Amino acid sequence: MTKTRQPIALTETDMALLRELTASIRRYGNLDEMLQAVLARIREVLGIEGASVALHDAPRGEFYFIHTVEEAGGGDARQHPPMRFPDHYGVAGWVFRHNRSVVIPDAARDPRFANTLDLQRRLATRSMICVPLNTPQERIGVLYALNKLTGTFDRREAALLEVLAGPLAASIENARFLGELRQQADTLERENQRLRAEVQERFSRQGLIGSSRAMEGVFALLDKIVDTDTSVLIQGETGTGKEMIARCIHYSGPLRARPFVAENCGALSENLLESELFGHVKGAFTGAVADKKGLFEMADGGTVFLDEIADMPAAMQIKLLRVLQEGQVRPVGGSRIIDVAFRLIVSSNRDLFEEVRKGRFRDDLFYRIQVFPLELPPLRQRREDIPLLATHFLEDCARRFGRPLPRFSPAAMERLTRHDWPGNVRELKNEIERALCLAGREEEIGVACLSGKIAGGREGAAPEEEETTHLATAVERLERSLITRALQRTRGNRSQAARLLGLTRQGLLNKINRYAIDG
Repeated sequence: MTKTRQPIALTETDMALLRELTASIRRYGNLDEMLQAVLARIREVLGIEGASVALHDAPRGEFYFIHTVEEAGGGDARQHPPMRFPDHYGVAGWVFRHNRSVVIPDAARDPRFANTLDLQRRLATRSMICVPLNTPQERIGVLYALNKLTGTFDRREAALLEVLAGPLAASIENARFLGELRQQADTLERENQRLRAEVQERFSRQGLIGSSRAMEGVFALLDKIVDTDTSVLIQGETGTGKEMIARCIHYSGPLRARPFVAENCGALSENLLESELFGHVKGAFTGAVADKKGLFEMADGGTVFLDEIADMPAAMQIKLLRVLQEGQVRPVGGSRIIDVAFRLIVSSNRDLFEEVRKGRFRDDLFYRIQVFPLELPPLRQRREDIPLLATHFLEDCARRFGRPLPRFSPAAMERLTRHDWPGNVRELKNEIERALCLAGREEEIGVACLSGKIAGGREGAAPEEEETTHLATAVERLERSLITRALQRTRGNRSQAARLLGLTRQGLLNKINRYAIDG
């Protein structure tokens, strides 16, 4: 018949000691400090020569000591190299396999003991208690008490260590998880710093391309505001690079280490836009299955960029004005008020002052956001920058596609420079990517690789051939070009375009009809 081991009753002194040790385990945030204090107290209370903890390394099938306290001066043996031994070895292996504590009054006579570890030889192990360290999920190692200084170990002392092993194992396991989390956090932080450095380099002022007088004026204004947190209104036609300028302002300024968040005000319905900007609480509407932070809260301390703000619904304009005035947001469906502080940069491809005059944009919000207005010139007003931009986009596309870098033929570059680019820099970038695809691995990109609207006339025709064009055809082409530019400059306002061209409004309408100009 198997003899059942009777439970050992602990005294009040034992319980007081357990409470003290458990408090020590919880008090220390550092694993080494905690083990040093707890093992030293065990050594003192039990009257032993040393105490140690060995953890199990399952993938390697080994134990390794993470902490040892020896008697000589209450010393800390952590300075010794970590000691490893097979997990089937000796007393620790038996305890781990059977998940049972052992009390060994005479180690020399116990067949489970093998005096081959440096620790055991250094302490000349005579007696020991070894108990398993278990968490609710797994067995993680063993706890040793070595060499009773007077008398012999008893079952009460083993029971004391068994009770203590529970919170000690949990604390060690938590420390291991915390260490893994810190390691992951450090890795993420390093990656975040690397990406942030890349973004800052990409959107620094040096990343803006242009040597024209128009862009020099933009750069001069940027120099005035990048080291401030003032609100900026960027106006310019679609494709002129308004978001690029906004990112440049952020990543070149004092808020570069803080978030940059962007939202296109014309891309979402009013309800969705409100949810994106202000956030929402769970159950605020169908589909709100969890709380969600809004962009204003996410950008706290950083920059919010609202693209195409002229498309923001009137009701949202009122709410945005309140945020700017009070520095507070309330999530959709929530009652909690959240304080926020951010730099605001907005953009519009329409003249906001004209929108205010027509009653389509609130004047109080306009004057709030146009603290520092910045006008981006369209590409047709900075033609001398086209070769620089085209070469930059060509280099970027060739690198992405893994192709050798070709060059533009003089005729192709002339066509690129002459085109009005109604889609501005964005259209130019797409054109260059298309041209590189058509060129394949050719060393030169010629006119034939350009789209028909860019190449014009007979594809591949040289400039000197075009000079022989019939005079009437040349006049028509010039008039069409001038009218198109005037309509673009005035954003389709035909009366203003007529004044720019020195025509009557009806005269302009006649020419628009004659040349079938979409304006």
